[in-house]
Amino acid sequence: MGQQSQVSRDESLTVRDNRTGKTVTIPIVDNAIPATAFKVLKASRKPGEREENETDKGLRVQDKGFLNTAVMNSTITYIDGEAGGAFPQLSFAHFILRAYTTPVPVYSASLPYQHFETEVLRHGILHSDAQGFFRSFRYDAHPMSMLTSAFAMLGSYYSTANPSLQGQRLYTRGNEEACAIMDRQIYRIIGKATALAAMAYRIRQGRDFVTRPNGLSYTGSFMYQMDHIGEEDYVPNPVLEKALDTLFLIHADHELNASCTTVLQTGSSLVDPYSAIAAGCASLYGPLHGGANEAVIRMLISIGSPENVPAFIEAVKRREKTLSGFGHRVYKTSDPRSFIVRKTADEVFKVTGKDELLETAMALHDAAMKDEYFIKRKLAPNVDFWR
Repeated sequence: MGQQSQVSRDESLTVRDNRTGKTVTIPIVDNAIPATAFKVLKASRKPGEREENETDKGLRVQDKGFLNTAVMNSTITYIDGEAGGAFPQLSFAHFILRAYTTPVPVYSASLPYQHFETEVLRHGILHSDAQGFFRSFRYDAHPMSMLTSAFAMLGSYYSTANPSLQGQRLYTRGNEEACAIMDRQIYRIIGKATALAAMAYRIRQGRDFVTRPNGLSYTGSFMYQMDHIGEEDYVPNPVLEKALDTLFLIHADHELNASCTTVLQTGSSLVDPYSAIAAGCASLYGPLHGGANEAVIRMLISIGSPENVPAFIEAVKRREKTLSGFGHRVYKTSDPRSFIVRKTADEVFKVTGKDELLETAMALHDAAMKDEYFIKRKLAPNVDFWR
């Protein structure tokens, strides 16, 4: 009659397929069930039913948009959407890598941080051909378009890192040699990421490219490559460097967001790491992900000045305008990162001074937070509003 399983009734889900009367008991682990467990629920195809349904091969689970699907377990981060808290237990890239690679016995899990930092900074230099690559873009090309292309380009320089050229088990052998090869690509990707981003920025500014100097931090080197225009003994402003470092840290890990999922899925084909990161950048490009902060800037520019905020608010309520930077798919209260960015912004503007765009943002924030329309809908500012 029904399929029985050696599973505790208290920690399981029993499902009955009314098409066939078949019953299956599925274990519940960490408040989740495996989607593949439903494949045993097979039925005969009805007359006229689409062959593509593959009804006789088992029931499928449909979840458009990953609205209620967990694709992996994490031991280092948790978002409580109702409480508005993100809890990354480990912040630095090095420790994130250690956490994600444990308990898998990989080489990178045992590397001391000092070695990790040295290797990342050592791999921050780009091949001279990269200059020609960036100069091939239009002067007004979008930075994310350039960065996405640049990561894909970077992979073409390291044939030894490409499973398509070296064999599909290049990274999956699990021995020390395979893990050391992966470590080297991690150093390169993290080390060169800021150099690529700085080059994309300077193309837009019409400036020559700058090689990072020795002696600066990872974030300080990035600022140097973006801002240095020939000044003698130029050193990045420490307040601005700390602010950018803070932004790097709070964005280092945030559960399985769109770009992280994209990298995971792309990497599952055993493509080279650079192509996987390029795919992640493409996902980050979108206005519903990393591009949201750009949408905020465009919105603030369109508002123009603080006195125009009330009219904009009313237009949003009439659904004539879009309010960017408020609300979050997971957080049902304020995005906790927004408070950190807001505080950091205050410190930055003590150095740079305020401008009308900031005044408009503050007026919009205050108006929206007091309006019953936004309060009822739990539309609080997220990290993109202040970033």
